Amino acid sequence: MAHNRPPKTKSVDNTAPADDLSAFLARLPPNICQALEDQTGALYEVVLDLGRLPEARYLDRNCVYLSETPVTEEHLEYTIERVGSFTGDNRAGIERTLHRISAMRSRSGRIIGLTCRVGRAITGTINVIRDLVESGKSILFLGPPGVGKTTKLREMARVLADEMGKRVIVIDTSNEIAGDGDVPHPAIGRARRMQVSHPAEQHAVMIEAVENHTPEVIIIDEIGTEQEAAAARTINERGVMLIGTAHGNALDNLLKNPILVDLIGGIQTVTLGDDEARRRGTQKTVLERASQPTFEICIEILDRQTLAIHRNVGEAVDQLLRGWKIHPEIRRRDDATGKFSVVQSTDNMSPAKMGEAVLSSLAQGWPAAAASGKQLKVYPYAVSKGLLERVVKTMQLPVEVVKTIDEADAILALRSYARAGAKIFSLADARQLPIYVVKSNSVPQLQRALREFLHLDTDVGTVDIENDVDETELALEEARQAIVNVVDRQEPIELAPRRSYIRRLQHQLVERFNLSSRSVGDEPMRRLRILPPPSASQKSVGYI
Repeated sequence: MAHNRPPKTKSVDNTAPADDLSAFLARLPPNICQALEDQTGALYEVVLDLGRLPEARYLDRNCVYLSETPVTEEHLEYTIERVGSFTGDNRAGIERTLHRISAMRSRSGRIIGLTCRVGRAITGTINVIRDLVESGKSILFLGPPGVGKTTKLREMARVLADEMGKRVIVIDTSNEIAGDGDVPHPAIGRARRMQVSHPAEQHAVMIEAVENHTPEVIIIDEIGTEQEAAAARTINERGVMLIGTAHGNALDNLLKNPILVDLIGGIQTVTLGDDEARRRGTQKTVLERASQPTFEICIEILDRQTLAIHRNVGEAVDQLLRGWKIHPEIRRRDDATGKFSVVQSTDNMSPAKMGEAVLSSLAQGWPAAAASGKQLKVYPYAVSKGLLERVVKTMQLPVEVVKTIDEADAILALRSYARAGAKIFSLADARQLPIYVVKSNSVPQLQRALREFLHLDTDVGTVDIENDVDETELALEEARQAIVNVVDRQEPIELAPRRSYIRRLQHQLVERFNLSSRSVGDEPMRRLRILPPPSASQKSVGYI
């Protein structure tokens, strides 16, 4: 059956806010309302904390105190009585508006603070990404609070429903996208809104929407649990365009979040064959993306006018897992004219392809080095240059130990100096050089590293990797499950005893998720202990 859809038109840029400040101000105590009368321009939120001075926060200037008298319980009660009921996430609204009031409670449950946020429907904010919206691909927004994620979702719902004629459903958990009350705010246009009775039920409503209401587009704010991530994947697999936000400021934050990493494809451990390991210039066991990302496009909101766009999330994740720097497209919107410009565009040849080309050419040359006389140039980082040269000479290898990193084809680093965040990684990334790490300045360690460099044989020491795959996979799967439990419970977990080679792989997997670990016990019962994020010991909530 054919559907009559409104003609596709371009949105008109109009940055004038479609808010209802009179309804917002009417909920505030009279003395605070009076102080705000001439100071509502660019007002972002009003904060009322018991026993403290009330303050107004603005987008374009510093906060302003609204009274010389601290907030009392009577002030809080005045506002509480004039807003809707607070939900399970301590949020309430004003019916038929986009304003939001959030409560802070004492241990006994008494409200001791209110954050009254002004909700504005601003048209034209998605002109900067209009082409991505029209592409029909699923889009994930990342960014800190207060940079306009919800405003963009609201505008996208209207554009997709009204201007593109799509069947759009908004999953509105806190009534922040479409406002409080049973009738959605006109800011979402013809899009339909499904409310969520309790935040814990958000994933169920997501599935209900796709099963019962035949949407073409689903818009969801704040995907934050494993169940919601699974529901998002289900929606995507059914061919529905998905637009949502998630906790995290950047794409690599999600890689370190074991709960939400599935949104961008997940992580799995893969054992490479000799040829592939040689081509990549890596060890044989590496981390790779497990599946296709739920979201095809990722947009990092750097500030209200600047966006970093990853057009191909799968490719960006692959680059991050290989330790390469990613270069998203940067777009900036002019607030005065509404027009945008591309500040940084992606190169014709992506960093991934450039890196693969460099490593591939090196890998192809290494096996034939002995026959051709060509030498592999190695730069030692915190490794004894004299000892390395003696090992090379004794083994009669086609290797030259060079003095500067600019001369090198590869880097050999001492583990204690090449930990996460060390400068050597950024230097290697800039030059697209592979890094091999040794545990100590010892002859066996250097011999083993050089064999891996040149792929002279499959023997990398006392461990036979080819026959050790099953145990390695089992140990890494155990580590993956433990990582999720450590983040969830905020308690350390010890793994089963493993050999040193496998413990090293477990350590690397833990570091990928921004956690720390240590080996405890004596051989043969030596094992890994995974520690919770530092914030847990400081009694703060969440992790990066």
